[in-house]
Amino acid sequence: MTSSLFSQPLRGIVPPMVTPLVDDELDKQGLDKLLRRLLESPVHGLFVLGTTGEGPSLSYRARRTLVDAVTSTVNGRKPVLVGVTDTSLSEAIDAARCAEAAGADAVVYAPPCYLPITQASLADGVRRLADQSPLPVMLYNMPALTKSWFEIDTVTKLIDEPNIVGLKDSSGDLEYFRRLLEVKTLRSSWTLMTGPEHLMAESVAMGGDGGVSGGANIYPRLFTELFDAADRGHEVSAATLQARLQVLGRLYAISPDRGISPIQGIKAALATLGICSAELCAPYRGLPACSLPVVAEVLRDLELLPPDGKTEAAALASTSTS
Repeated sequence: MTSSLFSQPLRGIVPPMVTPLVDDELDKQGLDKLLRRLLESPVHGLFVLGTTGEGPSLSYRARRTLVDAVTSTVNGRKPVLVGVTDTSLSEAIDAARCAEAAGADAVVYAPPCYLPITQASLADGVRRLADQSPLPVMLYNMPALTKSWFEIDTVTKLIDEPNIVGLKDSSGDLEYFRRLLEVKTLRSSWTLMTGPEHLMAESVAMGGDGGVSGGANIYPRLFTELFDAADRGHEVSAATLQARLQVLGRLYAISPDRGISPIQGIKAALATLGICSAELCAPYRGLPACSLPVVAEVLRDLELLPPDGKTEAAALASTSTS
C-alpha cells in the first residue's frame, strides 16, 4: 500500500526508460550501460515499461525480466515505477504484485486500449487495481494511444483513494492540465507530472511536479536543469535550456512512423552514443540506416558527440535499422 515515498509529491524528472533489445530479447549489457548513465545523473526516479519502454509490446516474460534487472541494479538508489497497463485487469494486478516482489516503489496504469470503456467502468477498474495492488498506483493519461481519457470528474472521484497517488498526463492539453492542478489542491501529497517534453517547463511553472521525459534517456542533465530552472522561476535560464530541448526534439520527427517515431529517434541516438542497439520490439522497426547521419548531427549540435561523429557505436547504430 501507499509508501512514505508518496507522503508528498514525487517531484523532478523521471525518465521513462527505453528497453534495450537484441533479437527481441533483453539486452542486459545495454541495460547496464543505460542504468549507469541514469543513476549517475541527477534524475529523480525511473519509470520502466511505459510507452517509451515499449511496455505493451513486450512479452510478459521480458517485462518481468526487465523489472527484476532494473530493481536489482538500482537497489533503492532512486524510486522505480513500473508500468502495468494491460487490456486484462487481472494481468495488471498480477504485474503489480510482481513489481512489489521485485522491489519496485509504485506502479503506473493507463486505460485499457482495445475495447471502448466508460468512465464508470474505468473508475471501477482503477479502484479494484488500487485495492489489490501492494504498491501505490499512479494513473497515466495517454489518450492518443489508449483512445480514452481520465476525465476530470473521474480524477476528482479517485483522488481520495489512498493507494492512488498521482497522475502522469501525456495529453498535451494544457487546459486539461490546468484543471488537473485544481483537482490536485484537494490532496497535498498528490503527484502531477507531464509527458510531452516541450510542455514540461511550462507545466512546472503552472504548479506541476515535473516530467516523465523520454529524451532524458539521452540527455538527463538537460531535463533536470530545465526542471530546476522552471521550478525556481529562472525564466532566462529556462528559455536557454528550452531551446536546446527543441534541438533534441528533432530526433522525434525523423521517422514518418507516427506514434513510434520518438522511440525510434531515442533508441537511434542511444545506439549512436554506444549505449544500446536501436532495435525496437517486433513487429516494429528502428530507424533505417540512411537516417543515422541526421541523428548524429543532432547529437553533435547538443555537444553529446565529438565533431567527427566517431564513437564505438557504429555497429550498434546500424543494428536492425536497415
